Amino acid sequence: MLKFDDYLRQIGCEEELSAVLKSIVDSIKEISKSIKTSDTGKAGSLNVFGEQQLALDIFSNKIIENHLKNNPLVGIIASEELPDEIRLGDGAYGVCFDPLDGSSLVDVNLAVGSIFGIYKTKSFIGIKGDDMLAAVVAVYGPRTTFVITVRKGVQEFVLSDEGDFILSKEDIKVSEGKMFAPGNLRACKYRQDYFNLVVSWCKDEYTLRYSGGMVPDINQIFIKGKGIFSYPGYEKEPNGKLRLLFECGPASLLMEEAGGAASDGKARILSKPVASIDARTPIFIGSKAEVKRCEDSLA
Repeated sequence: MLKFDDYLRQIGCEEELSAVLKSIVDSIKEISKSIKTSDTGKAGSLNVFGEQQLALDIFSNKIIENHLKNNPLVGIIASEELPDEIRLGDGAYGVCFDPLDGSSLVDVNLAVGSIFGIYKTKSFIGIKGDDMLAAVVAVYGPRTTFVITVRKGVQEFVLSDEGDFILSKEDIKVSEGKMFAPGNLRACKYRQDYFNLVVSWCKDEYTLRYSGGMVPDINQIFIKGKGIFSYPGYEKEPNGKLRLLFECGPASLLMEEAGGAASDGKARILSKPVASIDARTPIFIGSKAEVKRCEDSLA
C-alpha cells in the first residue's frame, strides 16, 4: 500500500509543492469527517454569485482556509464562496478552490466534492489553466477519494480506516465509450443543436450517468475511463454557470493529463485566461472524440 506522502516522494515531487498538497489533503480529511455530522441546512446568506449558501459550504470553506493559512508557502487563495482573492502572506503559491461542489445534494445523501487548483502566482487574474502546477478533485461518497495530477499523469487515492490516503488507481486513462452526463438540459428549450446532440446520444444507446453534481459526474469518467460531461451556455446564461477558475480549470487539467480533452466549444479550457474571479465558461469534458463531437454539433 502506497501512502500519499510516499507517492509524492516516489515521483520526485518538489518539496514545497508537496507541502502545499499535504495541506489540501489534510483539509479533505477534515471535510470528509464533518460532512457526516454537520448541519445540511441553509446558512441564510448568499455567495458572491447570488446563490444560497448552506452551512456546510461555509464550514468547508473555513476548514480549507484555515489549513492554507497555516502553510507559509501559500501566499494567496481564492474560493468560490468569497468575493475576492485573499492575500495571506509572501508565499509563492496560490490555491483556488470550490470547497464543496454540489453541496445541495448533501441532504439527499448523494456524493459531493471539493476542487483545487495550485499555481505559483501573486494573483489569479490573467492566469490560464496551462499555468497550473497541480489539481485535485475530492469526492465524498460511500468512500472518500481524490484524483490528483502534478503533471505526471492522474492517480486516485482512497481514505483508509486508519486515516491515510492510499493509492487505489494508478495512471488513469480516459479513452472512448458510450456514457454521457448532460448538464444544463434546460438549454434544450432554447438550443435545437443541444437538443439534437442529447437525442443523438440516446439514439446511439449511450448510458446516462448524471447526478447533478459536476464532481461525481466527472469523477466517474476518470474511474470508468470513458464518457462525456456537457454544460453549454444558452441565451439566459451564455457562459453557463460553471466557473473557469474554481471548477473547469482544475477538472480540465486532470482530464488532459488522463488523455481526454476539455473545451468551451471552440477553445481548450486550459488556454482561457481568467478575466475575473467569477468568470464562467461552457464546458465539454471527457473522451477526446466526444468533446470533438460536441464542438462540431454546437458550432
